[in-house]
Amino acid sequence: MRKIPPGRLLIICTRRLGDVLLVTPLIRTFKQHWPQAEIDLLVFKGTESILNSNPDIENIISIEERPDFFQHCQLIKKIFRAYDLSVSTLTGDRSTLYAYFAANYRIGMVGDDKSRWWKRCLLSKVVEFDSISTHTVLMNLRLAEILQLDPYSEIVIAWQEKDAHQVKQLVDMDKKLAILHLRPKFSYKEWTKEAWVNLANWLLRVGYTVVLTGDKTEPERTLAVELLDILPEGIINLVGYLSLNQLGYLLSKSKIYIGPDTVVTHMAAALGTPTLALFGPSNPVKWGPWPKAWALTNPFVRVGSQHRNNVYLMQGSGDCVPCFKEGCNRHIKSRSRCLEDLTAEQVIKKVRVLIDYPEHFTT
Repeated sequence: MRKIPPGRLLIICTRRLGDVLLVTPLIRTFKQHWPQAEIDLLVFKGTESILNSNPDIENIISIEERPDFFQHCQLIKKIFRAYDLSVSTLTGDRSTLYAYFAANYRIGMVGDDKSRWWKRCLLSKVVEFDSISTHTVLMNLRLAEILQLDPYSEIVIAWQEKDAHQVKQLVDMDKKLAILHLRPKFSYKEWTKEAWVNLANWLLRVGYTVVLTGDKTEPERTLAVELLDILPEGIINLVGYLSLNQLGYLLSKSKIYIGPDTVVTHMAAALGTPTLALFGPSNPVKWGPWPKAWALTNPFVRVGSQHRNNVYLMQGSGDCVPCFKEGCNRHIKSRSRCLEDLTAEQVIKKVRVLIDYPEHFTT
């Protein structure tokens, strides 16, 4: 255990957007215990946006997902012994090496691979990584617990007034807003177009203003346009128009959110918005959306649809669910039968429960 609070910390999370978001409780824990510390984050380029406006972070350092040798050298030169404490939230070789170069005192994750012995040599303290039975938020917080710090489980999502102003120009905040986030990054986590149409039609009939959200990629924009061609007028299409900061504000003002296993679903859940998460192959124990005001325990078990505070995790059916695989054909462009067979009527039944869910939650 460190006897002196660190002045500068580097936290390394070189993975996807969702992983970066789920490290914010660890950042908040360090900041609560060491309020004077300057906390920097090392992330992949393209994932920085989830951290914009986060009050706990001093600087964000980014690197390409596949850097060349020169880029590696530049980064190492920049971070070399610049910190009092470095923290690797991953078991990978690169993240461990970055932690080693960044500080004299470093902590990190080690997996069960045969190469872990050298990582133990490079790290001052280690956490044994569990990829199956421990939620990612709890797994990250173990890095604080080995320093004997009491963990905080709050996922931090922040925005500025200019973000709120921009959203208000696009959406009437006095309406009952239902957010539909249409597509995940990978097809094997995707619901069907027909089901989205049926769900949107029902929401319109019961008095909700339906807002479509998504990234600016061509497949997401195309799906939104296809839905708009089928649905009645009045749908607000914001696919590709909002930053994550702006989307955070919109989610915080919405009455219901429905989406697949994606970072935006984690955002909605963390903000306390009634959230219905559509899950198929993914492990809910590890990746289920962390509910608002949840205690320091796994929110979900592996099998079955489950209601936890403001989140209803709806799992597709089948003896193989969750398979932990990339769809039925085992690649990222595959589809998943468990999600294909999930009907809009099944989802609507659970949305009714969420709509009536109270604003104050119990753990």
